[in-house]
Amino acid sequence: MKVPATVDETVSRLSEGDYVAERSLATAVFLTLRMRRPLFLEGEAGVGKTEVARVLARVLGRRLVRLQCYEGLDVASAVYEWNYPRQMIQIRLAEMAGAGGSGDGSGGRSGGASIESVEEDIFSRRFLIERPLLDALRADESGAPVLLIDELDRADEPFEAYLLEVLADFQITIPELGTITASEPPIVVITSNRTREIHDAIKRRCYYHWVDYPDAGRELEILRVRAPGTPEALSREVVAFVQGLRRMDLFKVPGVAETIDWAQALTQLDVLALSPDVVNDTLGSLLKYQDDIARIRGSEAANVIEQIKRELRIAGAV
Repeated sequence: MKVPATVDETVSRLSEGDYVAERSLATAVFLTLRMRRPLFLEGEAGVGKTEVARVLARVLGRRLVRLQCYEGLDVASAVYEWNYPRQMIQIRLAEMAGAGGSGDGSGGRSGGASIESVEEDIFSRRFLIERPLLDALRADESGAPVLLIDELDRADEPFEAYLLEVLADFQITIPELGTITASEPPIVVITSNRTREIHDAIKRRCYYHWVDYPDAGRELEILRVRAPGTPEALSREVVAFVQGLRRMDLFKVPGVAETIDWAQALTQLDVLALSPDVVNDTLGSLLKYQDDIARIRGSEAANVIEQIKRELRIAGAV
């Protein structure tokens, strides 16, 4: 499927994938697709960075190749490794074939493969295990895949240096095979939760966009799309409550993902309106740290509910 021709079309295509994008994000996605540059999305956890890559793959009909980063990530896990068990079996089979050859003192190799041919065989592509970065260089009938490099800030800094070759020329060098270059560059989306700063050399090769928490209007629209079974009045209260929490000094304020989870949990409980008891019983869907839960549970939850319902009445939303 062709990439969008305009920013408006990009907004529409993201909407088809149930992603409610602000125009600045849609513009970043559009420029990434048109200019064939990686997209670097930075922001707090749970604001929808990873979902951008998933939706792009879905609406464009491309494969999604995901590399989940973590401390200690190395080439064998991210790029490629040789299938050593299969190689050893192949070597053993070659030795057995050679042992069945003539007994002229040549070590049995006259009836089997030479050392050079065995080495050439076991270091061929059929013994290569492709990890995400190498896999992403392989296009198929639908076009180049979407490569998601998720939470790059969790990986070690030396891994960033390795990424430079991939992002600069979309190629990977394998000593035994040479350099493998993508016939068509993949659509690259890199995410970071900013637990540490990513090197400028990576960012310079990307189109950068900060993904912030949505305002109340956009978050309400997100709930309408992602939690359509939630009553409208309850959705407004949920969004107002979450927006209120984000103004508080919590260890980890809830992201959009938590808002969706909470709305869906409340719907499963047949809740029609927020109350202190309901909030106290379901805070685990919204907050993920016990200190935050302990602070909000009880009188604080009641105060927030009273405040948001007063604000919604004034706004005429309830």
